[in-house]
Formats: sequence, structure tokens, C-alpha cells
Amino acid sequence: MKLIKTLPIGLFTICLLLSISVFAQKRDIYELKTYHISSPEQEAILDSYLEKAFIPAAHRNGVEKVGVFKPIGSQEDAGTKVYVFLPFKSIGDWEGFEDKLLKDKTYLSDGDAYINAAFDHPPFDRIETAVMRGMSEHPHFAESKLTNAKKDRVYELRSYEGPTERLYRQKVKMFNSGEMDIFENLNCSPVFYAETIAGPRMPNLMYMTTHENMDIRNEHWKQFGLDPAWVAMRDLAEYKNTVSRNDTRLLYPAEYSDF
Repeated sequence: MKLIKTLPIGLFTICLLLSISVFAQKRDIYELKTYHISSPEQEAILDSYLEKAFIPAAHRNGVEKVGVFKPIGSQEDAGTKVYVFLPFKSIGDWEGFEDKLLKDKTYLSDGDAYINAAFDHPPFDRIETAVMRGMSEHPHFAESKLTNAKKDRVYELRSYEGPTERLYRQKVKMFNSGEMDIFENLNCSPVFYAETIAGPRMPNLMYMTTHENMDIRNEHWKQFGLDPAWVAMRDLAEYKNTVSRNDTRLLYPAEYSDF
């Protein structure tokens, strides 16, 4: 009789633990939009739109932080790209975001110059979009810990492409099995590590680390290359030939960026 009475409690406990486990494993969804521009006029329109219309509307509609980044002056693509990073709690939040914007009257009014731009005076040349999912060992977006002037910071965005899907998954495993821990130990203030769900140049993973300035960024990479944990990992057979292309972008945050 006692056993029968305690079964519902036991089942309830198991269900509760399972639900907590599922919640704990839930991973953020990220959208990274790359605006390609070809004139200062386009950049000015885009800056005004992002600062005065898009970011305030994103905040109103559930996106707490929006990152806006541009290539630093020494980069070949300086002045030709603007990166917008959006972290979402779920795929459903991402799917519903645009519909919310289109129903936001304040957004439609504040963003009129961008939204209703003439076909022969577009505010950008094209947009590339990547949709990603946080890695299992770093499932959530983390705001940069940097506090120095935004103009001096270096936000490093990297995309590692795999020669095959299997080898790509091995590189993801490498990050989850210790590579991202090295960045954390070096105080690189990582923003995200993610597997690309949809986007250009797949299969690939993407991640962003942050540094106070270029000298510190260079020193971080020097230390990374000498780190005993990295030296041990890079020579393991299971991680050989996992990256066919490394695309590195050195960026700084716009003054109106949330981080």
C-alpha cells in the first residue's frame, strides 16, 4: 500500500528532474547578418536605422542585447561591411521576431528611411545571414567583459569550415572537449561558440572572442599557441585535418552596440 502511494511522488520527481535537465541543455539560437555596403551614404543610413529603429524595437520584442560590429581600419573590407548579431532563447523566438517587428508601429515609423528606401538608392548592396546554435559546452550568449573604449576593442569573429561533415563534427567536439576552456583561461571574454544551422560555406562553426586592443589580441594568440592543453589536443589523431578554411574577421563595436 505504501508503495502504491509513493509511486506518483517518485514519477513526479523523475519528470521534474528530466524537465530540469532538458532546460539546462537548452541552447541559444543566434542570427548573424552581414550587410554589404559600398558607400558612406549607405553606412550612415544603416547606422541611423540600427541605432534609432532596429535596436530599440529588438529590445521591445524580446532581444535583450544586439551587437553591431564593423571591420577595423587595417582590414581589407573596412567600410564595406556591418555585422549585426542577435541572440535568441529558442528557434521559436527567432522565427517570430520579424513578424513582431512588422507589427511594431514605432519601429515602422522610426525606420522609415531604411524600410521604404527607393529601389535605386538601397541602404545596402546585399545581406548574408547565418543561423546558428550555441555549442553544448557554451550554450548561451555571454556579453563581453571588456570595459575600455569601444573604438579600441578587437572583436575576433572566426569561421572554421570542415572538409567533410564528419570532420566538421570532430572540430565541434574539439571545442567542447577543451579548446574553448583555453580561451576562457586566457581571459579572451568569449561572446559565443556556435554550430551553423544555415548559412554560407557550410559545414562550419563560428565563434567570437574579445580583446582590449590589437596588442593584447596578438599576445592572447601567442599564449594560445604555447598552451600545453592546446599542444596536447592539436596532435591527437581524431582532430587532424578538421579545418579546411579559417575565415578571420577583426572587428570593433559600433558606439551604439549593446556590447
